[in-house]
Amino acid sequence: MGSFSIFHWLIVLLIVVLVFGTKKLPGIGKDLGGAVRGFREGMKGEMDRQAREDAQAEKSAQANNGEESEKKN
Repeated sequence: MGSFSIFHWLIVLLIVVLVFGTKKLPGIGKDLGGAVRGFREGMKGEMDRQAREDAQAEKSAQANNGEESEKKN
C-alpha cells in the first residue's frame, strides 16, 4: 500500500490532462524542465564556489602554519 501502482499514475495523469488540457501540457513540461535545469546549475555553481573557498582556506591555513614555524625558529 506504500507505493503507487501504474493504475494510480494513470488516474493522476488523466486528472492532470482534464485540468490543464492537452495543449498546455507541453508548455508545463518545458517550464518544469527549465526550472529543474536552473536548479541544477545553481547547485553546481554553489558547490564550485564552496570548493574554491575550502581550497583557499586550506591554502591560507598552510601559509599560517609556515609563518608560525618560522617565528619559532
